Amino acid sequence: MPTGRATGLNDNPSPMSTPAPTRQRVLSGMRPTGALHLGHYHGAIKNWLQLQDSHEGFFFVADWHALTTSHPDRDTLSRHVYDMVTDWLAAGIDPERCTLFLQSRMPEHAELFTLLAMCTPSSWLARMPSYKEQVTADPELATYGFLGYPLLQAADILLYKPAGVPVGEDQAAHVEVTREVARRFNRVYAADAPVFVEPQALLTETARVPGLDGQKMSKSLDNAIAMRDAPEVTATKIRTMPTDPQRVRRTDAGDPARCPVWPLHQIYTDAATRAACETGCKSASIGCLDCKQPLIEAIQREQAPWRERAAALDPQQVRWTLEVGTERARAVARKTLREVRAAMGLVA
Repeated sequence: MPTGRATGLNDNPSPMSTPAPTRQRVLSGMRPTGALHLGHYHGAIKNWLQLQDSHEGFFFVADWHALTTSHPDRDTLSRHVYDMVTDWLAAGIDPERCTLFLQSRMPEHAELFTLLAMCTPSSWLARMPSYKEQVTADPELATYGFLGYPLLQAADILLYKPAGVPVGEDQAAHVEVTREVARRFNRVYAADAPVFVEPQALLTETARVPGLDGQKMSKSLDNAIAMRDAPEVTATKIRTMPTDPQRVRRTDAGDPARCPVWPLHQIYTDAATRAACETGCKSASIGCLDCKQPLIEAIQREQAPWRERAAALDPQQVRWTLEVGTERARAVARKTLREVRAAMGLVA
């Protein structure tokens, strides 16, 4: 699988300076859970930033998907949407170079979901590992919406005919289902002139960012460092992180391989800093707080421009960005739907 900057999907450069080659399209979405954390940044947003320079990016707020596993109240869901988009913009996602839009403002997604349901075997959806595992753990999730989650996701993707879908490894199976759905629709309704392309999964470089307890960073586990945490909040969180359990006293030698802090060092600090911390830990010449300090400073440096950009954003500006992007996305979605209806013999 390609990683990072979607190696292998770029168009071949034209020998002429004009006209410029058309950039290939990528699409990805994120469920609105409010303000984002470092795991979101390294697991998705960082990749989007790279892709917006080389591809035509379509990035959407998957608020319908948020309803498949929870039932947030109206005010909470709305707040989560705009908090998340604020973090996108603060991280450097540029609405002049890519299209940001809101899923629930796009009835075209629901229509394509319905049309795809007419030719997609239900067994394809029931076999998804995530569905089986989560329904077993929580029978309340056994809804039509949750069962149809992969098909709605396929509609989200196929409407825009992207060449690639940047996702984490846990979502790669959903992209494969999307490819199967596209293949089956083309075979059943459009064998002579295929409507859909089969997108590639573009896996992110950093699949797992550890949280404060060493497990994967997650809001539900309350182990996250938010992208826009204040400097003192970030410092407090990291200083209180557990370290090598065998290093009970300051004079005990430790081993970074046993320390929950070390994986964050591998993401944030340079080789020289890591080498000094490793030597100091194993020889007990430094304490755990000494090891944590350069990590704290590295994370604070990354967070500083995010907070600055977010502070400069007017809430109405964030809303307007989504409004403009949604209208831009709608033009693309409607064109695809016209092709789908024609292929199925539906009256225009």
